[in-house]
Amino acid sequence: MITKLTTEYRFFLSMPYNMRVLLITNMLYALVLPVVEIFMAAYIMRYFADTSYVAIFQVAMYTGIIITSLANGFLLKSFKVANLYSFGILLSGLSMVGMMFVKDISLVGLIISGTLIGASSGFFWTNRYLMALNTTSDENRNYFFGLESFFFTISNIIVPLAIGALLASIDGKQFFGITFNIYKGYRIVTLIVFAITILACFSLARGKFKNPEQKDFLYFRFDRLWNKQILLAALKGLVQGFLVTAPAMLIMKYVGKEGSLGLIQGISGGLTAILIYLLGRFAKPKHRILIFGVGITIFLIGTIINGIELSMIGVMVFVLCKVFFQPMHDLAYYPIMMKVIDVVSKRENRNKYAYILNHEFGLYAGRVVGLGLFIFLALYVSETFALRYSLIIVALVQMLSILLAKNIMKQSYSEDK
Repeated sequence: MITKLTTEYRFFLSMPYNMRVLLITNMLYALVLPVVEIFMAAYIMRYFADTSYVAIFQVAMYTGIIITSLANGFLLKSFKVANLYSFGILLSGLSMVGMMFVKDISLVGLIISGTLIGASSGFFWTNRYLMALNTTSDENRNYFFGLESFFFTISNIIVPLAIGALLASIDGKQFFGITFNIYKGYRIVTLIVFAITILACFSLARGKFKNPEQKDFLYFRFDRLWNKQILLAALKGLVQGFLVTAPAMLIMKYVGKEGSLGLIQGISGGLTAILIYLLGRFAKPKHRILIFGVGITIFLIGTIINGIELSMIGVMVFVLCKVFFQPMHDLAYYPIMMKVIDVVSKRENRNKYAYILNHEFGLYAGRVVGLGLFIFLALYVSETFALRYSLIIVALVQMLSILLAKNIMKQSYSEDK
Protein backbone atom coordinates (compact mmCIF):
# COMPACT_ATOMS: atom_id res chain seq x y z
CA MET A 1 0.00 0.00 0.00
CA ILE A 2 2.77 2.44 0.93
CA THR A 3 4.58 1.60 -2.31
CA LYS A 4 1.44 2.34 -4.36
CA LEU A 5 0.86 5.63 -2.56
CA THR A 6 4.50 6.60 -3.14
CA THR A 7 4.10 5.80 -6.84
CA GLU A 8 1.01 8.00 -7.07
CA TYR A 9 2.77 10.83 -5.24
CA ARG A 10 5.70 10.63 -7.65
CA PHE A 11 3.27 10.72 -10.56
CA PHE A 12 1.72 13.87 -9.06
CA LEU A 13 5.21 15.42 -8.79
CA SER A 14 5.78 14.67 -12.49
CA MET A 15 3.01 17.12 -13.40
CA PRO A 16 3.81 20.80 -14.26
CA TYR A 17 4.54 22.95 -11.20
CA ASN A 18 1.68 25.43 -11.72
CA MET A 19 -0.75 22.58 -12.23
CA ARG A 20 0.30 21.13 -8.85
CA VAL A 21 -0.09 24.49 -7.11
CA LEU A 22 -3.57 24.91 -8.57
CA LEU A 23 -4.56 21.41 -7.46
CA ILE A 24 -3.37 22.00 -3.89
CA THR A 25 -5.26 25.30 -3.75
CA ASN A 26 -8.41 23.64 -5.06
CA MET A 27 -7.95 20.88 -2.48
CA LEU A 28 -8.14 23.49 0.29
CA TYR A 29 -11.13 25.22 -1.29
CA ALA A 30 -12.81 21.82 -1.62
CA LEU A 31 -13.29 22.00 2.17
CA VAL A 32 -15.35 25.16 1.66
CA LEU A 33 -17.62 24.11 -1.20
CA PRO A 34 -19.79 21.61 0.75
CA VAL A 35 -20.68 24.37 3.19
CA VAL A 36 -21.79 26.64 0.35
CA GLU A 37 -23.57 23.95 -1.67
CA ILE A 38 -25.28 21.92 1.05
CA PHE A 39 -25.45 23.70 4.38
CA MET A 40 -26.31 27.14 3.03
CA ALA A 41 -29.46 25.61 1.50
CA ALA A 42 -30.14 23.71 4.74
CA TYR A 43 -29.62 26.90 6.79
CA ILE A 44 -32.07 28.87 4.62
CA MET A 45 -34.58 25.99 4.72
CA ARG A 46 -34.37 25.91 8.51
CA TYR A 47 -34.63 29.71 8.85
CA PHE A 48 -37.55 30.32 6.44
CA ALA A 49 -39.15 26.83 6.43
CA ASP A 50 -40.00 27.34 2.75
CA THR A 51 -38.22 25.72 -0.21
CA SER A 52 -39.10 28.65 -2.50
CA TYR A 53 -36.65 30.83 -0.53
CA VAL A 54 -33.88 28.36 -1.33
CA ALA A 55 -34.72 28.70 -5.02
CA ILE A 56 -34.70 32.52 -4.77
CA PHE A 57 -31.31 32.37 -3.10
CA GLN A 58 -29.97 30.16 -5.91
CA VAL A 59 -31.23 32.49 -8.67
CA ALA A 60 -29.56 35.43 -6.90
CA MET A 61 -26.36 33.41 -6.59
CA TYR A 62 -26.33 32.44 -10.27
CA THR A 63 -26.97 36.07 -11.24
CA GLY A 64 -24.00 37.12 -9.11
CA ILE A 65 -21.82 34.63 -11.01
CA ILE A 66 -22.77 36.22 -14.34
CA ILE A 67 -22.15 39.77 -13.08
CA THR A 68 -18.65 39.05 -11.78
CA SER A 69 -17.74 36.82 -14.73
CA LEU A 70 -18.30 39.84 -16.97
CA ALA A 71 -16.49 42.20 -14.57
CA ASN A 72 -13.62 39.74 -14.30
CA GLY A 73 -12.91 40.06 -18.03
CA PHE A 74 -12.28 43.79 -17.62
CA LEU A 75 -10.29 43.31 -14.40
CA LEU A 76 -7.96 40.82 -16.12
CA LYS A 77 -6.62 43.76 -18.13
CA SER A 78 -5.19 45.29 -14.94
CA PHE A 79 -4.93 42.55 -12.29
CA LYS A 80 -3.22 39.17 -12.18
CA VAL A 81 -5.47 36.16 -12.65
CA ALA A 82 -4.17 34.58 -9.42
CA ASN A 83 -5.09 37.70 -7.43
CA LEU A 84 -8.64 37.70 -8.82
CA TYR A 85 -8.95 34.00 -8.02
CA SER A 86 -7.78 34.65 -4.45
CA PHE A 87 -10.22 37.55 -4.13
CA GLY A 88 -13.07 35.21 -5.10
CA ILE A 89 -12.02 32.68 -2.47
CA LEU A 90 -11.89 35.34 0.26
CA LEU A 91 -15.17 36.92 -0.86
CA SER A 92 -16.97 33.58 -0.47
CA GLY A 93 -15.85 33.40 3.16
CA LEU A 94 -16.73 37.03 3.88
CA SER A 95 -20.19 36.67 2.29
CA MET A 96 -21.00 33.66 4.44
CA VAL A 97 -19.76 35.44 7.58
CA GLY A 98 -22.00 38.43 6.78
CA MET A 99 -25.07 36.25 6.21
CA MET A 100 -24.61 34.08 9.28
CA PHE A 101 -24.05 36.98 11.67
CA VAL A 102 -27.14 38.96 10.66
CA LYS A 103 -29.80 38.36 13.30
CA ASP A 104 -32.87 38.77 11.09
CA ILE A 105 -32.64 37.81 7.41
CA SER A 106 -35.21 39.51 5.19
CA LEU A 107 -36.02 38.55 1.60
CA VAL A 108 -33.94 41.51 0.38
CA GLY A 109 -31.05 40.46 2.62
CA LEU A 110 -31.33 36.91 1.29
CA ILE A 111 -31.10 38.15 -2.31
CA ILE A 112 -28.11 40.39 -1.50
CA SER A 113 -26.33 37.54 0.29
CA GLY A 114 -27.00 35.18 -2.60
CA THR A 115 -25.68 37.71 -5.11
CA LEU A 116 -22.49 38.27 -3.10
CA ILE A 117 -21.84 34.54 -2.71
CA GLY A 118 -22.49 34.17 -6.44
CA ALA A 119 -20.06 37.00 -7.09
CA SER A 120 -17.34 35.14 -5.21
CA SER A 121 -18.15 31.98 -7.19
CA GLY A 122 -17.87 33.96 -10.43
CA PHE A 123 -14.34 35.06 -9.60
CA PHE A 124 -13.46 31.57 -8.39
CA TRP A 125 -14.78 29.44 -11.26
CA THR A 126 -13.91 31.65 -14.24
CA ASN A 127 -10.33 32.23 -13.10
CA ARG A 128 -10.02 28.56 -12.17
CA TYR A 129 -11.06 27.60 -15.71
CA LEU A 130 -8.56 30.04 -17.18
CA MET A 131 -5.66 28.83 -15.03
CA ALA A 132 -6.57 25.18 -15.64
CA LEU A 133 -6.64 25.82 -19.39
CA ASN A 134 -3.17 27.40 -19.30
CA THR A 135 -1.52 24.90 -16.95
CA THR A 136 -2.87 21.63 -18.43
CA SER A 137 -2.91 19.88 -21.79
CA ASP A 138 -5.48 17.53 -23.28
CA GLU A 139 -3.32 14.55 -22.24
CA ASN A 140 -3.25 15.36 -18.50
CA ARG A 141 -6.70 16.97 -18.05
CA ASN A 142 -8.34 13.67 -17.13
CA TYR A 143 -5.82 13.38 -14.30
CA PHE A 144 -6.28 17.01 -13.26
CA PHE A 145 -10.06 16.81 -13.00
CA GLY A 146 -9.93 13.26 -11.60
CA LEU A 147 -7.68 14.30 -8.74
CA GLU A 148 -9.67 17.49 -8.19
CA SER A 149 -12.94 15.53 -8.13
CA PHE A 150 -11.31 13.12 -5.68
CA PHE A 151 -10.65 16.07 -3.33
CA PHE A 152 -14.19 17.42 -3.75
CA THR A 153 -15.81 14.00 -3.22
CA ILE A 154 -13.80 13.27 -0.05
CA SER A 155 -14.66 16.75 1.25
CA ASN A 156 -18.34 16.11 0.54
CA ILE A 157 -18.05 13.13 2.90
CA ILE A 158 -15.89 14.54 5.67
CA VAL A 159 -17.20 18.11 5.88
CA PRO A 160 -20.95 17.31 6.20
CA LEU A 161 -20.19 14.58 8.75
CA ALA A 162 -17.99 16.94 10.78
CA ILE A 163 -20.45 19.83 10.60
CA GLY A 164 -23.43 17.62 11.37
CA ALA A 165 -21.62 16.20 14.41
CA LEU A 166 -20.61 19.69 15.57
CA LEU A 167 -24.13 21.11 15.25
CA ALA A 168 -25.65 18.13 17.07
CA SER A 169 -23.06 18.17 19.87
CA ILE A 170 -23.25 21.86 20.78
CA ASP A 171 -26.99 22.47 20.38
CA GLY A 172 -28.33 23.43 23.83
CA LYS A 173 -24.94 23.02 25.53
CA GLN A 174 -23.05 25.63 27.58
CA PHE A 175 -19.39 26.52 27.01
CA PHE A 176 -17.59 29.29 28.90
CA GLY A 177 -20.92 30.46 30.29
CA ILE A 178 -22.48 30.80 26.80
CA THR A 179 -25.45 28.69 25.74
CA PHE A 180 -25.00 27.51 22.17
CA ASN A 181 -27.77 26.76 19.71
CA ILE A 182 -27.71 25.52 16.13
CA TYR A 183 -27.47 29.05 14.68
CA LYS A 184 -24.36 29.81 16.73
CA GLY A 185 -23.01 26.49 15.49
CA TYR A 186 -23.44 27.65 11.91
CA ARG A 187 -21.48 30.80 12.78
CA ILE A 188 -18.58 28.77 14.17
CA VAL A 189 -18.53 26.73 10.96
CA THR A 190 -18.49 29.91 8.89
CA LEU A 191 -15.47 31.30 10.77
CA ILE A 192 -13.59 28.04 10.22
CA VAL A 193 -14.45 28.25 6.51
CA PHE A 194 -13.07 31.80 6.34
CA ALA A 195 -9.78 30.64 7.89
CA ILE A 196 -9.49 27.92 5.23
CA THR A 197 -10.03 30.46 2.44
CA ILE A 198 -7.04 32.43 3.75
CA LEU A 199 -4.86 29.30 3.65
CA ALA A 200 -5.98 28.65 0.05
CA CYS A 201 -4.87 32.15 -0.95
CA PHE A 202 -1.42 31.60 0.56
CA SER A 203 -1.15 28.34 -1.38
CA LEU A 204 -2.01 29.98 -4.69
CA ALA A 205 0.58 32.70 -4.17
CA ARG A 206 3.33 30.11 -4.75
CA GLY A 207 2.41 29.70 -8.43
CA LYS A 208 3.19 31.78 -11.50
CA PHE A 209 0.11 32.15 -13.66
CA LYS A 210 -0.13 34.20 -16.86
CA ASN A 211 -2.93 36.51 -17.93
CA PRO A 212 -4.36 36.32 -21.47
CA GLU A 213 -2.20 38.25 -23.94
CA GLN A 214 -5.17 39.37 -26.02
CA LYS A 215 -7.36 41.82 -24.11
CA ASP A 216 -10.65 41.71 -26.05
CA PHE A 217 -13.03 39.13 -24.60
CA LEU A 218 -16.62 40.20 -25.30
CA TYR A 219 -18.08 38.65 -28.46
CA PHE A 220 -21.61 37.74 -29.55
CA ARG A 221 -20.97 35.51 -32.55
CA PHE A 222 -19.01 32.27 -32.27
CA ASP A 223 -17.92 29.27 -34.28
CA ARG A 224 -20.58 26.59 -34.85
CA LEU A 225 -18.62 24.07 -32.76
CA TRP A 226 -18.65 26.45 -29.81
CA ASN A 227 -22.40 27.00 -30.18
CA LYS A 228 -22.84 23.24 -29.73
CA GLN A 229 -20.71 23.43 -26.59
CA ILE A 230 -22.94 26.23 -25.24
CA LEU A 231 -25.99 24.01 -25.75
CA LEU A 232 -24.17 21.27 -23.81
CA ALA A 233 -23.42 23.83 -21.07
CA ALA A 234 -27.11 24.76 -20.88
CA LEU A 235 -28.02 21.09 -20.43
CA LYS A 236 -25.42 20.82 -17.67
CA GLY A 237 -26.79 23.98 -16.03
CA LEU A 238 -30.31 22.54 -16.20
CA VAL A 239 -29.37 19.70 -13.86
CA GLN A 240 -27.09 21.91 -11.73
CA GLY A 241 -30.06 24.11 -10.87
CA PHE A 242 -31.53 21.12 -9.03
CA LEU A 243 -28.43 19.47 -7.58
CA VAL A 244 -27.53 22.43 -5.38
CA THR A 245 -30.97 22.62 -3.74
CA ALA A 246 -32.97 19.42 -4.29
CA PRO A 247 -30.82 17.04 -2.16
CA ALA A 248 -30.97 19.35 0.87
CA MET A 249 -34.72 19.89 0.41
CA LEU A 250 -35.44 16.17 0.05
CA ILE A 251 -33.32 15.16 3.04
CA MET A 252 -34.69 17.89 5.31
CA LYS A 253 -38.28 16.90 4.42
CA TYR A 254 -38.07 13.10 4.23
CA VAL A 255 -34.98 11.95 6.12
CA GLY A 256 -33.93 14.16 9.00
CA LYS A 257 -31.63 16.87 10.19
CA GLU A 258 -28.29 18.15 8.91
CA GLY A 259 -26.36 15.22 10.33
CA SER A 260 -28.19 12.95 7.89
CA LEU A 261 -26.69 14.88 4.98
CA GLY A 262 -23.23 13.69 5.88
CA LEU A 263 -24.29 10.14 6.77
CA ILE A 264 -26.11 9.50 3.47
CA GLN A 265 -23.38 10.95 1.25
CA GLY A 266 -20.68 9.16 3.22
CA ILE A 267 -22.15 5.73 2.39
CA SER A 268 -21.04 5.81 -1.24
CA GLY A 269 -18.69 8.78 -1.29
CA GLY A 270 -15.51 6.88 -0.39
CA LEU A 271 -15.99 4.35 -3.19
CA THR A 272 -16.83 7.14 -5.64
CA ALA A 273 -13.70 9.11 -4.72
CA ILE A 274 -11.44 6.11 -5.40
CA LEU A 275 -13.28 5.33 -8.67
CA ILE A 276 -12.97 8.92 -9.90
CA TYR A 277 -9.27 9.06 -9.06
CA LEU A 278 -8.61 5.81 -10.95
CA LEU A 279 -10.64 7.00 -13.94
CA GLY A 280 -8.71 10.27 -14.02
CA ARG A 281 -5.39 8.47 -13.59
CA PHE A 282 -5.81 5.78 -16.25
CA ALA A 283 -8.66 6.79 -18.60
CA LYS A 284 -7.68 8.24 -21.97
CA PRO A 285 -9.40 11.11 -23.82
CA LYS A 286 -11.27 8.53 -25.94
CA HIS A 287 -13.01 7.18 -22.79
CA ARG A 288 -14.65 10.50 -21.88
CA ILE A 289 -17.98 9.83 -23.62
CA LEU A 290 -18.31 6.45 -21.91
CA ILE A 291 -17.72 8.04 -18.48
CA PHE A 292 -20.11 10.86 -19.39
CA GLY A 293 -22.88 8.47 -20.44
CA VAL A 294 -22.57 6.12 -17.47
CA GLY A 295 -22.74 9.06 -15.04
CA ILE A 296 -25.93 10.46 -16.58
CA THR A 297 -27.56 7.03 -16.69
CA ILE A 298 -26.88 6.53 -12.97
CA PHE A 299 -28.48 9.91 -12.28
CA LEU A 300 -31.59 9.00 -14.29
CA ILE A 301 -31.97 5.74 -12.34
CA GLY A 302 -31.76 7.66 -9.06
CA THR A 303 -34.44 10.18 -10.10
CA ILE A 304 -36.82 7.41 -11.23
CA ILE A 305 -36.47 5.52 -7.93
CA ASN A 306 -36.99 8.80 -6.04
CA GLY A 307 -40.11 9.48 -8.10
CA ILE A 308 -41.56 6.03 -7.49
CA GLU A 309 -40.68 5.94 -3.78
CA LEU A 310 -40.72 9.51 -2.43
CA SER A 311 -39.72 8.51 1.10
CA MET A 312 -36.57 8.07 3.15
CA ILE A 313 -35.53 5.03 1.03
CA GLY A 314 -36.15 6.78 -2.30
CA VAL A 315 -34.31 9.93 -1.22
CA MET A 316 -31.34 7.92 0.03
CA VAL A 317 -31.06 6.06 -3.31
CA PHE A 318 -31.32 9.35 -5.23
CA VAL A 319 -28.58 11.01 -3.17
CA LEU A 320 -26.34 7.95 -3.55
CA CYS A 321 -26.79 8.08 -7.34
CA LYS A 322 -26.16 11.83 -7.31
CA VAL A 323 -22.88 11.25 -5.43
CA PHE A 324 -21.73 8.93 -8.25
CA PHE A 325 -23.10 11.06 -11.10
CA GLN A 326 -21.70 14.50 -10.31
CA PRO A 327 -17.94 13.76 -10.26
CA MET A 328 -18.21 11.37 -13.24
CA HIS A 329 -20.04 14.03 -15.24
CA ASP A 330 -17.49 16.74 -14.37
CA LEU A 331 -14.53 14.45 -15.05
CA ALA A 332 -15.68 14.01 -18.65
CA TYR A 333 -17.35 17.38 -19.26
CA TYR A 334 -14.57 19.83 -18.41
CA PRO A 335 -11.82 18.21 -20.53
CA ILE A 336 -14.27 18.13 -23.48
CA MET A 337 -15.06 21.83 -22.96
CA MET A 338 -11.38 22.79 -22.70
CA LYS A 339 -10.49 20.83 -25.82
CA VAL A 340 -13.16 22.79 -27.72
CA ILE A 341 -11.75 26.07 -26.36
CA ASP A 342 -8.26 25.04 -27.50
CA VAL A 343 -9.58 24.41 -31.02
CA VAL A 344 -11.93 27.37 -31.53
CA SER A 345 -9.73 29.98 -29.82
CA LYS A 346 -6.90 29.06 -32.17
CA ARG A 347 -9.19 29.09 -35.21
CA GLU A 348 -10.86 32.41 -34.34
CA ASN A 349 -7.70 33.94 -32.82
CA ARG A 350 -9.51 35.09 -29.69
CA ASN A 351 -8.83 35.43 -25.99
CA LYS A 352 -9.68 32.13 -24.27
CA TYR A 353 -11.53 34.05 -21.58
CA ALA A 354 -14.11 35.03 -24.21
CA TYR A 355 -15.22 31.39 -24.29
CA ILE A 356 -15.09 30.98 -20.51
CA LEU A 357 -17.39 34.01 -20.11
CA ASN A 358 -19.76 32.81 -22.81
CA HIS A 359 -19.79 29.37 -21.18
CA GLU A 360 -21.07 30.94 -17.94
CA PHE A 361 -24.00 32.44 -19.86
CA GLY A 362 -24.82 28.97 -21.17
CA LEU A 363 -24.72 27.49 -17.67
CA TYR A 364 -26.80 30.39 -16.34
CA ALA A 365 -29.54 29.86 -18.93
CA GLY A 366 -29.80 26.19 -18.00
CA ARG A 367 -29.78 26.86 -14.26
CA VAL A 368 -32.54 29.46 -14.46
CA VAL A 369 -34.72 27.23 -16.64
CA GLY A 370 -34.19 24.33 -14.23
CA LEU A 371 -35.07 26.33 -11.15
CA GLY A 372 -37.94 27.98 -13.01
CA LEU A 373 -39.37 24.56 -13.79
CA PHE A 374 -39.16 23.58 -10.13
CA ILE A 375 -40.82 26.81 -8.92
CA PHE A 376 -43.58 26.55 -11.55
CA LEU A 377 -44.43 22.98 -10.58
CA ALA A 378 -44.23 23.77 -6.84
CA LEU A 379 -46.55 26.79 -7.13
CA TYR A 380 -49.07 25.60 -9.70
CA VAL A 381 -49.18 21.87 -8.97
CA SER A 382 -47.61 21.00 -5.60
CA GLU A 383 -44.24 20.95 -3.87
CA THR A 384 -44.41 17.16 -3.60
CA PHE A 385 -45.07 16.87 -7.32
CA ALA A 386 -42.07 19.13 -8.02
CA LEU A 387 -39.73 17.07 -5.86
CA ARG A 388 -41.06 13.82 -7.32
CA TYR A 389 -41.25 14.50 -11.08
CA SER A 390 -39.17 17.55 -12.01
CA LEU A 391 -35.93 15.65 -11.33
CA ILE A 392 -37.04 12.87 -13.69
CA ILE A 393 -37.86 15.42 -16.42
CA VAL A 394 -34.45 17.05 -16.05
CA ALA A 395 -32.63 13.70 -16.10
CA LEU A 396 -34.45 12.59 -19.27
CA VAL A 397 -33.57 15.85 -21.03
CA GLN A 398 -30.00 15.43 -19.81
CA MET A 399 -29.74 12.12 -21.70
CA LEU A 400 -29.73 14.18 -24.91
CA SER A 401 -26.37 15.61 -23.92
CA ILE A 402 -24.68 12.21 -24.44
CA LEU A 403 -25.20 12.33 -28.21
CA LEU A 404 -24.33 16.03 -28.30
CA ALA A 405 -21.10 15.51 -26.36
CA LYS A 406 -20.13 12.65 -28.68
CA ASN A 407 -20.63 14.87 -31.73
CA ILE A 408 -18.66 17.75 -30.15
CA MET A 409 -15.75 15.54 -29.20
CA LYS A 410 -15.59 13.90 -32.63
CA GLN A 411 -15.61 17.27 -34.38
CA SER A 412 -13.06 18.91 -32.07
CA TYR A 413 -10.53 16.13 -32.60
CA SER A 414 -11.10 15.81 -36.36
CA GLU A 415 -10.66 19.55 -36.90
CA ASP A 416 -7.59 19.70 -34.68
CA LYS A 417 -5.63 17.31 -36.92
